[in-house]
Amino acid sequence: MYNVLFVIWLITYLVGAVWYVLYLMHMFQQNSYKPREYREWMGVHTNVGRLLGKCLYAIVSFFLVLLTNIEYPAVMIAACLLNGMTILVNKPHKAKKPLVYTKRVKRMLLTTGILYLLVILAALCVGYCGFITFPAVEFPWNDPVMWEMWSVSLALLAMFILQPFLILLVNLINHPIEKGIDQYYINDAARLLREMPNLKVVGVTGSYGKTSVKYFLNTLLSSQYNVLYTPGNFNTTLGVVRTIRENMKPFHEIFICEMGAREVGDIKEICDLVHPDYGIITSIGPQHLQSFHTIENIISTKFELADAVPETGKVFLNYDNSYIKEHKIQKSVVSYGTTEEKVAFRAYDIEVSARGSSFKMQDENGAVHDFHTKLVGSHNVQNIAGAIAVAHTLGIPMEKLIYPVKQLESVPHRLQLVKQGDRIILDDAYNSNKNGFEAALDTLSMFKELRILMTPGMVELGEKQYDENKEVGVYAADKCDYAVLVGKEQTKPIQDGLLEAGFPQGKMILVDSLQEAFQMVNAIPNERQKVILIENDLPDNYA
Repeated sequence: MYNVLFVIWLITYLVGAVWYVLYLMHMFQQNSYKPREYREWMGVHTNVGRLLGKCLYAIVSFFLVLLTNIEYPAVMIAACLLNGMTILVNKPHKAKKPLVYTKRVKRMLLTTGILYLLVILAALCVGYCGFITFPAVEFPWNDPVMWEMWSVSLALLAMFILQPFLILLVNLINHPIEKGIDQYYINDAARLLREMPNLKVVGVTGSYGKTSVKYFLNTLLSSQYNVLYTPGNFNTTLGVVRTIRENMKPFHEIFICEMGAREVGDIKEICDLVHPDYGIITSIGPQHLQSFHTIENIISTKFELADAVPETGKVFLNYDNSYIKEHKIQKSVVSYGTTEEKVAFRAYDIEVSARGSSFKMQDENGAVHDFHTKLVGSHNVQNIAGAIAVAHTLGIPMEKLIYPVKQLESVPHRLQLVKQGDRIILDDAYNSNKNGFEAALDTLSMFKELRILMTPGMVELGEKQYDENKEVGVYAADKCDYAVLVGKEQTKPIQDGLLEAGFPQGKMILVDSLQEAFQMVNAIPNERQKVILIENDLPDNYA
């Protein structure tokens, strides 16, 4: 009876452990496989409680197994039921961005499985040795099976509790293998680039706006050149490597390379691979401060792109951004913007409506050109101005850019205008920063419809998180008619900012999830057509 119950207990325990391992692997992947960021995620108070909750039933189950040494099968059955609760608590749920079973993840899971197997075998040996060492101890300790059951149970409990740290151990064990594999792919991508000496590389970076500028550039440059660009969020070194190895063809004339960064040196690493001929820095702001720590580190990291551009190339800088404008470099600079008058490419007379945005731009000869785009918002126009500056500098006449600008499509979840039945959605859910948040609020304020802000606030701002969120709360007070805030504790700074600025408390709605937020929006009386700004949608490691 004991053996059968123990096998059932062991199987259910391991199923719960597997689900727990997959959850933690998902979080490690969400934190970009960065040990430091993963450790910071573990250290967040809400996550500590969540991790303890995922272990609670397993801990109680272990102590019940320990009690079975006095021959209580009913207690063993209860332990199996507790394992069932562990399975339910850790069972994978629908995620915004599910765990991707990359080759790296598969290798980490294999190493994790091997560690579990080794620990179980070691526990069996320890249990057997314990029986040999204490043969005269009274029942049940003189039963070798009982010794082994107790030993394996204790080992599995320790593994379960320590699993968040075991992920880091597995990553450390696999590091030499991963580094060797990565270097092989990097060397192969570098070889492919060396075989295309006439290829022009345009690097794009910034705290925000870089993905939009990348897509806009692709549309504009494709009107005259064969262009390859890094798709989606392939803005890390390995994402760039994958793009080159899988998609680069001999006929490509321009490669648009988006460059993301979470730490100092990340952009330099990409530049050392692709050697950009041109670079555009779209913005700089206090984003990812948890990893960068200071705004000075962010500035120096973004300007790693400018440092890599040769003397024969050009660096395109958004002079609307004070951090960029005030950082002087010894390179050929082409400035652009919407608010600064003394720039080489300036978009002005911006008008926004539900149909899109229109603006004017002047070329180097003083001729004024009228542009219209389906996109809304002054910061979309700012990004388009940067793309126009690059495309024109690379040889496309301004008048030939008018039609491609009309054809520009919204980048998904980056102030994307979506007409949904009788309401308008301004989808700015991809991520959020103070400048982008305020620009999106400016766009929302231009609408005559019932203006609704829906947001969980901003994250990854380190010590500035409260202040930055409170400031956008103050800024939002006269830009929206209703504020639907997702996460009562998460959005406390925004609540404080709204109330401080005199926003009516009765029009501030607090909810726990995005789904509940939409339900509450639907319940708001239809005074007039609704326009809803969705600002940020936290990833799963913040959910």
